[in-house]
Amino acid sequence: MTFDNGVPKREQTNYDIPTPEALKKFMEKGWAPSPLVGLAKNPVSSWTAQRRAKVSSSFSGVRLVVPAGTFKVRSNDTDYRFRPHTAFAWLTGINGTDAVPDSVLVMEPNGSGHDAFLFIHPRSPREASEEFYRNRQHGEFWVGRRMTLEETEFAYGISVRHIDSLAEFLSSRRDTLTVRGEDLYVDSCIETNEKDSEFVTWLSEARLIKDEFEIAEMQRAIDATHRGFEDMIRAIPSAVGKKRGERLIEGAFFTRARYEGNDLGYDSIVASGSHACILHWIRNDGELRNGELILIDAGVEVESLYTADITRTLPINGKFTPAQRKLYTLVYEAQKAGMQAVKPGAKFRDFHHAAMAVIAKGLEEMGVLPISAEESLKPDVGLHRRWTVHGTGHMLGMDVHDCAKARKEAYTEGVLEEGMILTVEPGLYIHPDDTLFPAEYRGIGVRIEDDLLVTKDGFKNLSAALPSHPDDVEAWVAKLFRV
Repeated sequence: MTFDNGVPKREQTNYDIPTPEALKKFMEKGWAPSPLVGLAKNPVSSWTAQRRAKVSSSFSGVRLVVPAGTFKVRSNDTDYRFRPHTAFAWLTGINGTDAVPDSVLVMEPNGSGHDAFLFIHPRSPREASEEFYRNRQHGEFWVGRRMTLEETEFAYGISVRHIDSLAEFLSSRRDTLTVRGEDLYVDSCIETNEKDSEFVTWLSEARLIKDEFEIAEMQRAIDATHRGFEDMIRAIPSAVGKKRGERLIEGAFFTRARYEGNDLGYDSIVASGSHACILHWIRNDGELRNGELILIDAGVEVESLYTADITRTLPINGKFTPAQRKLYTLVYEAQKAGMQAVKPGAKFRDFHHAAMAVIAKGLEEMGVLPISAEESLKPDVGLHRRWTVHGTGHMLGMDVHDCAKARKEAYTEGVLEEGMILTVEPGLYIHPDDTLFPAEYRGIGVRIEDDLLVTKDGFKNLSAALPSHPDDVEAWVAKLFRV
């Protein structure tokens, strides 16, 4: 890896035709001014200013550097779509389409707080530059127009500078904290600080409680995901019996995610039949068969990078069999119990324990649990977990498994607070070769997942509009099959 004006330059093979000098001169001429039309201030800017003030007060007198990250290689000179580092996006508001790879946020101490500077690779000039028509990663003719320095500053309310000036800015040595591992050049310029990890942890924990803007964006993502689920249900009849029919369902949701949002929040799980017993089934290459269930776990990521995470388990022919309904109802009741445990002051794991109590009791009553539910629920026993091996929920936000760098005592071993958003998602998975269950239950996997906001008095189910009671699910599917 080498660096070009402070920006990592990847060695790669390409077969571009050389540009003759005559063509270079010709390409510099005849371009009319083309400012962005209708550019407006991004409403996130007032919120990001508050977030930066919060981090400033927590790290007084220290330079703070948060890179956006760079391209991730898919194959040689072909990259994946760029998504900025979550902390960078949270502090700047730079979203999916406006985000420029290799951007860096620097918060410079000023005696009373910090001045924020955003270093970016702006729109390429037409004069004396080949970049706009030659550069595959930044060139306007290749990837589209980027905003100028002035346009970015206006839209996001932050002082913006050219990325080429970053090296000189960072050359002045002072106590600095950074998010390492996202930008090789930034890493090379800044000495490792033993408190870097503390900074990363703070950035994760600061996002545990969502502000009003974030809550609204989460609802947008959930509403778009709701429409995506209905797209998938409508696609089920035409996918039945098709080789790799799961991918037809997956494709219907991807269309919605790209139309209404930035992208998928994560690879969609579309698991028909016994594939539903595989927790992270993303091959999605199975056939849909009448009489079986299909488990779908999917979320739209909107342009602001907030994502939903919703799971529904649906009868492919529109009706649950008695065995399917029995397992589904048990999961449904477990989820209800889990959700009722969500409230300010409750321990994070309380909703998991509440859901597992229902699961264990149900398994005992079915006669498959070889000990009592009470005995199984002891921390050093847990036999019921044979059929439900995952946790019952996680924080949700800009990352599907949000705030993952937070300390245990602030997250998994902490307490819930108003403004947190999390999932509640119990499941039961009876593998086809599990002889401890009667044959009619084998190969059935069920998970129900909703996105909850912790409120002053309890919770609000942000995804409640998606039916989950078995009767309501059947009615929902029947209605959409007729459309």
